[in-house]
Amino acid sequence: MNPPVSSPAIKVVKSVREQVSAEEWQARVDLAACYRLTAMYGMTEMIANHISCRVPGTTDQFLINAYGMLYEEIDASSLIKVDVAGNTLLNASDYDVNVAGFVIHSAIHMAKHDIDCVAHTHTPAGMAVSAMECGLLPIAQTSMRFLHIAYHDFEGIADNVDERERLVRDLGDNEAMILRNHGLLVVGQTVPAAFNVLFRLERACQTQVMALSCNTKLIYPPQSILEDTYERMLPKPGRAARNGELAWPALLRKLDRADPSYRN
Repeated sequence: MNPPVSSPAIKVVKSVREQVSAEEWQARVDLAACYRLTAMYGMTEMIANHISCRVPGTTDQFLINAYGMLYEEIDASSLIKVDVAGNTLLNASDYDVNVAGFVIHSAIHMAKHDIDCVAHTHTPAGMAVSAMECGLLPIAQTSMRFLHIAYHDFEGIADNVDERERLVRDLGDNEAMILRNHGLLVVGQTVPAAFNVLFRLERACQTQVMALSCNTKLIYPPQSILEDTYERMLPKPGRAARNGELAWPALLRKLDRADPSYRN
């Protein structure tokens, strides 16, 4: 009589959702939604650029996109978890983290523990304004939110960790910064807040490019009106619309109607 043949062991691979906390999974869903929305509103440059989110409950870990995926492909499981030292903690994708993305985002997450989300884009309008000596002009109400926007001079491709200190210094306490000859960078205490700032800053840059192309004299409100408008538009506790909280559920509904796979 032949001895019984044992079945080969079946290797069980846990899903990303099974490997993370409920809080981290929700952060992943929100961040994936932010990527999809950025693509939906035309603010992407193929596989380049990055949006990151702090891992809830940590001060040294964040989630960021896999360098090789389009924003429209990103879902909650494909996001890579890294720490500020550059160690990969969880990666279910076939790609790695972009070095420049790590440098820029780790700089903010290391220095500003009250900031959960950082977004960086290379849009045509954003890059155009980044090359203008005048900077961003307060020519429309949307633009006035960025009356005191920060600026960071171009140092070449941002793959040198030494640049992190200067990025943080130049950002200061601002929610947005123009990277000269490069693009845009925004931060937010939540993912919805960061997307809200990114959308409005992009719209301000588009408005400026369009207005300057008309070759006509621009008008500006008095400085006192500009300062008052700036102060009233700043995100503050209890201001759901200014903080992006009011629009976020509607934006998620828009995504769900188009393609809910970002939640996977």
